[in-house]
Amino acid sequence: MYHSNSRSSRSVILLLLLLGCVIIGGAVWGLENLIRQAKNDFGPAAPSLSMFDQIYFATRLYLNKSALLEPMNPQGQPQPFKVGSEESANVIALNLENAGLIPDAVSFRLYLIYAGLDTGIQAGDYELSPASNAVEIAQKLQNSTSSVVPFNILPGWRLEEIAAALPTSGLQILPGDFLDAVLNPTDAGIQLPAHNAKTMEGFLYPDRYHFKRDISLQELLTTMVGHFNDQLTPDLRQAYQKEKLSMLQAVTLASIVQREAMVESEQPIIASVFLNRLAVGMKLESDPTVQYALGYDTGQKTWWVNPLSTEQLGINSPYNTYVIPGLPPGPICNPSLSALQAVAFPAETPYYYFRATCDGSGRHNFSKTFAEHLQNACK
Repeated sequence: MYHSNSRSSRSVILLLLLLGCVIIGGAVWGLENLIRQAKNDFGPAAPSLSMFDQIYFATRLYLNKSALLEPMNPQGQPQPFKVGSEESANVIALNLENAGLIPDAVSFRLYLIYAGLDTGIQAGDYELSPASNAVEIAQKLQNSTSSVVPFNILPGWRLEEIAAALPTSGLQILPGDFLDAVLNPTDAGIQLPAHNAKTMEGFLYPDRYHFKRDISLQELLTTMVGHFNDQLTPDLRQAYQKEKLSMLQAVTLASIVQREAMVESEQPIIASVFLNRLAVGMKLESDPTVQYALGYDTGQKTWWVNPLSTEQLGINSPYNTYVIPGLPPGPICNPSLSALQAVAFPAETPYYYFRATCDGSGRHNFSKTFAEHLQNACK
């Protein structure tokens, strides 16, 4: 009886230890994921913040996400706003809330501290709009007089997302004029790296630009396309030829890889899967191409609706790679250099399938056969 109780006690202790490890491991993963999500949504944290502070502010920002990333009034018009030389960040935040420019002064102040912008607000006269979200307004308050303004294009943005960033950028270019030009590059007098491209989709290089406030539309587009062209080294061009891809085909595939890969290190593997499929005549069956075909979703307020329904996967579009074989007629977004390189120098793999892992990490499981692919489904 003594030995039985001893074994039972050891089993209970072992189970408790294992349970503790699982809980601790899950908590660590959760905190890391929280910090990573805050970086994706709000940019990097200020270098001065400790790990504890990053976790604290990431949590608070997540809980106030809508107040920071959704504008007060998408149809609102710019209005004057003055920042006095002796005003604190708290006072400025309250004044913005009272002016109807931001929904919540407290969450605005939290973001300022998280991003290290609370000490960088410049006194001066501004033109601010309730069509801008709180994060965009915080960025604008960093400089009231500079004739040069930063303009960011994020990897994976489609043309309409770039256009949507113009009204709050400080540039004098209207979104409608921008879209007219990028959808008709010949009329705009812009020569693209792929001469058979119908639009500028895929050829506006993602980066942080610094433009004069009064830059012309043609100069802006020429700069972006020129910056894209600068990335196309002879080695890259030769690699595309080796893969038997035209420039348009290579950029199109890179744009799909960009939207599929949440983790940059997986881009060459994902590129290999699509190239393997193309080589044997399999359809690409890529969700982002369907998302691109569907366009803006008013319910989710995004250009990249997710998840996709069975009906949506059957949409009649040349961009629907579940229906049409081969590549779509053009890029679906503007890819990063790493995605362009992944298509030029893909991993050598036997894989024909991939699907997201079930841990929320953004990584994928890869498989050679459809049977293996089914086994990777989340239970």
